[in-house]
Amino acid sequence: MKNPSAALLAGALAWAAASPIPLDAQTADRVPPERLAARERYRDAKFGMFVHWGVYSLLGDGEWVMERRAIPADAYEWLASTFDPVKFDAHAWVALAKSAGVRYITITARHHDGFSMFATSATPYNIVEWTPFKRDPLKELAEECRRQDIALFFYYSQLDWHHPDYWPRGRTGQATGRPQSGDWTRYLDFMDRQLTELLTGYGPIGGIWFDGMWDKPDADWRLAQTYALIHRLQPAALVVPNHHRTPLPGEDVQTFEQDLPGANTAGFNTREIGSLALETSLTMNRSWGFNLTDRHFKSVHELIGYLVRAAGNDANLLLNVGPRPDGTIQPEAADRLRELGRWLARFGDSIYGTRGGPVPPRPWGVTTRRGDIVYVHVLDWTDPLLSLPPIGGRVTDAWMLATGEWVGVTESESGLTLSLPPGGDDEPDRVVVLKTVPRDR
Repeated sequence: MKNPSAALLAGALAWAAASPIPLDAQTADRVPPERLAARERYRDAKFGMFVHWGVYSLLGDGEWVMERRAIPADAYEWLASTFDPVKFDAHAWVALAKSAGVRYITITARHHDGFSMFATSATPYNIVEWTPFKRDPLKELAEECRRQDIALFFYYSQLDWHHPDYWPRGRTGQATGRPQSGDWTRYLDFMDRQLTELLTGYGPIGGIWFDGMWDKPDADWRLAQTYALIHRLQPAALVVPNHHRTPLPGEDVQTFEQDLPGANTAGFNTREIGSLALETSLTMNRSWGFNLTDRHFKSVHELIGYLVRAAGNDANLLLNVGPRPDGTIQPEAADRLRELGRWLARFGDSIYGTRGGPVPPRPWGVTTRRGDIVYVHVLDWTDPLLSLPPIGGRVTDAWMLATGEWVGVTESESGLTLSLPPGGDDEPDRVVVLKTVPRDR
């Protein structure tokens, strides 16, 4: 790629430094219309594919291998010099995402190991200069996403186990052999310079997905300047922070790692849900990065359940794949994605473009809504009758989405009861469509 000029970089950084985000930046009257529209498109998307891919893939032991095995930075640099994903095919990746019904892709531009998976003038420690591959996979992916009409987000780690100026150290990265000194301001400038490159060299992108601030939660991350930089360079780009806190000014999405919004079964997410668009990120097995021995893949039925429950919680599902070091995606992951796509081809109307429905999530399932249509997703219920509380309207018609079969509805002041046809073991989600009108009609 052609890197931005030094003048452009300097100008963008100067603007951001002079333009802090106001404290009420998340109120609708202060967010520009193009970003509000981008938030709504994001909420409509409902399904994204997460990609964790980098030097760590070579060791087949997940993306935290540098930390877990206490690999020194110089040894990891040698490992990085051998990274050569000769089978990487951007068209194949995006085509797979398309077949899965995915509406956006989020890929690791830089993970905690500090290695940049894109061409950057900020450091030679990048895939184009440091490896025999000599190509920019993010550039190729951005071009292919535009061809196939898939939005592209860049994951960017604020945490860095390699950069000498990531100082003082945080909770992690203590055993990499770096000097016990550094310039934190210089590190923040480095990050803003790389973000400028990502936001000016790859065309319009969906946004930046941040991770790692939890490593030093009390540090001055200079978020106002960085967020202003992003929104200045691409006004419609969304800021998605994985900091496990309630939303901060300048952010556009609240994401929950390995959890539905507010559930905190993982133990590190916040239970507080703000007013922004929501997302839940999920591994397909137990690892984010490629793990050669992790065979604990979730079944297709489980993954459909996660997708449906996310939608019922008014959230997107960002489902992860960890490509192999040669650039190919594991067959186990690819097969599951295609199966999800086949399911969405039949039931996508009950997911895409919907919002959380009138009945809060229940153990048996969830509801979603689009306009005057309510979708009842029956995930775990075997009785022929299902009782619901009032749904805010009168039901005029009800049918099974899969077959068109009529569903009996009995309404009262306390709610309604659905008479469900028998379900089969091959149905992970029995979707009932309810057409409604206001009560006074």
